[in-house]
Amino acid sequence: MPDVKQPLIAQTESSRLMVQKWQADELKSLEDCVAEEVPVAMIYNGISHAVMLATPQDLEDFALGFSLAEGILNSPKELYGIEVVQQASGIELRMEIASERFSQLKDRRRSMTGRTGCGLCGAESLEQALRLPDDVNITKDVFDKAAVLKALKNAASQQVLQSETGATHASFWVHPNGDVTMVREDVGRHNALDKLLGARAKQVTEAGFVLTTSRASYEMVQKVAVAGVAMLVAISAPTGLAVRVAEQCGVTLVGFARFEQFVVYAHPERLV
Repeated sequence: MPDVKQPLIAQTESSRLMVQKWQADELKSLEDCVAEEVPVAMIYNGISHAVMLATPQDLEDFALGFSLAEGILNSPKELYGIEVVQQASGIELRMEIASERFSQLKDRRRSMTGRTGCGLCGAESLEQALRLPDDVNITKDVFDKAAVLKALKNAASQQVLQSETGATHASFWVHPNGDVTMVREDVGRHNALDKLLGARAKQVTEAGFVLTTSRASYEMVQKVAVAGVAMLVAISAPTGLAVRVAEQCGVTLVGFARFEQFVVYAHPERLV
C-alpha cells in the first residue's frame, strides 16, 4: 500500500511522533512531543491584513493583543467579535472591528508576513519599521526586587507546553508580590507577549509587570509600552534600541534575569 501523507498543517498546539534517539552509543525508538506552528491570518472586516506563524492556542487572546500592539485598535471595546476558522492551509482569525478603526487600517494597510522571532517583517519604510507609541500612559507602579526573583523561581513550572516540547517561549503576568497570575506560550516570543497582553486586556487591570523567557527587543518594549505596563523583565539581553525606547517611554527594562541576579537597563527608580 502507498504511504498516506499526513496533512502539512496541524491544528493543535503540539503533536506526538516516533523518533530515533542516539545516546551513549545506543539507538532507541521513542515517542516525542513537538510544538506546532501554523500560519494564522489576521482578517479585519473581511480584509486580510497579516499572516503570522504561531502556535494554535489562545488565538482569541493573540488576535486582541496583536491588534492593540499594532495600533489597529485603541481599546478592546473596538473589537466586536472574533471567529476562529480552521482551513487546510492554516487558521483565519476573522475579526469585526469598529468602522473608524477599519477605515484607518485601510489608509495604512500594508502587506506583512510574520515569521517567528522577527518583529519588523513586511515594513515598507524606515518610518513604518520604527514606530514609537503615541500618548503612552505607563502605570506608576513600584516593585520590590524580591518580586522579580520570586517570579523567576516559579515561572518554569508554569510553562506546560515548554516542558512537553522544549520549543516555546512564554510571557508571564506577575503580581507586585511576585506571584505569576497568567502565562501564555508560543513558538514566537512576540506572539507569546501578544497573547498575554490580549488576555490581560480582557480582564480587570491589576498592577504588575511582564516577565518573558526571551531577549528584550525593541518591539517587545514597544508592545508593553502601548499596553501601559510599567516593567518588562527578560531572562536574556536587551538590544541597545530596546534600552533607548524604554528610556523614552518610561518603561523599566530588566535583562539577564536569572537565578539570583538581574541587570536594570532603564528606569531603575521603579525597583526598590
